[in-house]
Amino acid sequence: MENLDVIVIGSGIGGLTAAALLARYGKRVVVCESHTVPGGAAHSFKRRGFEFDSGPSFYCGLTGAKSLNPVKQVLDALGESLQTVAYDPLGHYHLPNISFPVYSNAERYCQEIAKTTPKGAREWKRFADRLLPLYEAMKDIPSLALRADWQLVPVLVGQYLPSLLKMLPNLLLVQSSVGSVMDATVKDTWVRQLIDLECFLLSGLKAHGTIAPEVAFMLGERSRTSVEYPVGGSGAIVKALVRGLERWGGELLLGHHVEQILVEKGHGASLRGVTGVRLKNGQTLTAPVVISNASLWDTYSHLLQPEDLPPSFCKTALGTPVVDSFMHLHLGIRAENLENLTGHHVVVHDGDKDITVPGNTCMISIPSVWDATLAPEGHHVVHAYTLEPFTGWERNDGYEQKKHSKAQSLYRALERIIPDIRERVVLELIGTPLTHAYYLRRYCGTYGPAIEAGKGMFPGPQTPIQGLYRVGDSTMPGIGVPAVAASGILCANTLIQPRQTKELLKVL
Repeated sequence: MENLDVIVIGSGIGGLTAAALLARYGKRVVVCESHTVPGGAAHSFKRRGFEFDSGPSFYCGLTGAKSLNPVKQVLDALGESLQTVAYDPLGHYHLPNISFPVYSNAERYCQEIAKTTPKGAREWKRFADRLLPLYEAMKDIPSLALRADWQLVPVLVGQYLPSLLKMLPNLLLVQSSVGSVMDATVKDTWVRQLIDLECFLLSGLKAHGTIAPEVAFMLGERSRTSVEYPVGGSGAIVKALVRGLERWGGELLLGHHVEQILVEKGHGASLRGVTGVRLKNGQTLTAPVVISNASLWDTYSHLLQPEDLPPSFCKTALGTPVVDSFMHLHLGIRAENLENLTGHHVVVHDGDKDITVPGNTCMISIPSVWDATLAPEGHHVVHAYTLEPFTGWERNDGYEQKKHSKAQSLYRALERIIPDIRERVVLELIGTPLTHAYYLRRYCGTYGPAIEAGKGMFPGPQTPIQGLYRVGDSTMPGIGVPAVAASGILCANTLIQPRQTKELLKVL
């Protein structure tokens, strides 16, 4: 633990990506993880022979020679790969009066929309056609080339000028909301609700709060690459990143809780710089660079002392709005007579209520449909979740009763797909916002910042403290596995010279 170049706090996808990539660049890196398993919100866990994803189960572009998925690009750089299972349709939406498949193929998806509203299908196509040129401009610039400082400009101009020129006609879209594009192209009420739902699933916000590039990238990627599930679950991605970290000389320390980021005053009147971290066991690790994969609220409120940050900066940062936490339902069920079961489902209970109302929109994944090794023979694993505010939750005498009461909306959603689901359950695990906060060490168990398009931007990795950087879903580019992996890339590349990134891209 001597002569470290970088200490990374937390082994979420963002932290592991930054750490592994910096190790690939030759830095001496250690990752300190409080939990006994790596992965943060993407970790897997086992109970009685069932293996569950704690968070995301939906992926695309994990394989393929020219994938734009930042996770795939980093794994390529590390010399790692994944075994995956491709599938289509990518899921089913179950609205109050209709259920329909969602195909990755844009034409087939339009055909499904046309069964409900032919006019709306034409408007959907106009909406997608307005966004896809932005994707076409972005797709030739690999995430692995990006950085978060002024040196990005000469990199883009020198190596990706044709793509920048393609971006010029779409500059207005870059900071536009999806809602503004929707307002200009879609009048059909049903399709507008569908776009809101697509945005909500992607960012936690509806169309007017979601930035256009996020949906442009999603539409382009799911029609261009295969939608797939990694064999071994989301934990397989985490394991591949850990293997890559260790292959290039980095180290992961599990069960090592960082209690404080150590900061000392520099030579200037207000200049402060990190010197390392202090662990809960009293051990001190020193390094000139510390990268926090904790949320902005946890980093600035718990890992730093009040005097370490300018008060005005701290007040603004901690005032960032948050997306609610979740109720989770993890089930092991008997699988007999479920031969035609599909893996992803979204259920909206009440069309008259907003989709963001807790319990109204339920997301369901049954990944053992694709990977039978996740469950004992003759069984499936099920993960269902829905938004739930943190406020009001306490571990008191009524906690267990409240847990089961709140889980009923998830059971009702599952009954749309498996009517006798309750009779099939052999293992039930109910998670609350308190569970989310405890195991993931996340402020209020939140899903991430609720930064709406036009009302702010996700911050970059830099902080006011010299040598302290941040990655994860409260930094640019935002929420979701590809986004947090990209945040790790941005941070790692910012800490090295552009020529080193160029040399890596040449090798690849």
